[in-house]
Amino acid sequence: MIRQATPDDTDAILDIWLLASLQAHDFIPAAFWWQQQEKMRARYLPRAQIWVCERHGEVQGFVALVDEYLAALFVRPDCQQNGIGRALLDMAKHQRRRLLLKVFCENDIAVNFYRQQGFAITAESTDPTTGEPELHMNYRAGVVQHDCCPSG
Repeated sequence: MIRQATPDDTDAILDIWLLASLQAHDFIPAAFWWQQQEKMRARYLPRAQIWVCERHGEVQGFVALVDEYLAALFVRPDCQQNGIGRALLDMAKHQRRRLLLKVFCENDIAVNFYRQQGFAITAESTDPTTGEPELHMNYRAGVVQHDCCPSG
């Protein structure tokens, strides 16, 4: 079941974010993710509209939107490959006709997932906090998109 998050979901959301970040971003030192937890709790989560996927009484994933920006889409590692990410992304697409996001270039699984879901690469930059290269991706409802840059 996908539903809007409540304050009671905050700890589960942060746990999912940390576990999934550590798994998906093993090219960034783990200490970085541990140090970001309080910023997530205090700064980022309160600014976002968040929906969670709850199954069997447990939050297994979440999506966070700030205006048209897809700020986060994370699924607990032991629950991945079960359609949760796609269901949460579909929820976001129903909320917004246009979505923007940034994803680390080295996160091939996420880049491929977003491309399969209709996102196109629009630019590349360097993340200022990690120094890692990232892709900017864009989705528009009802528009077939093509990447502006070749993928490597």
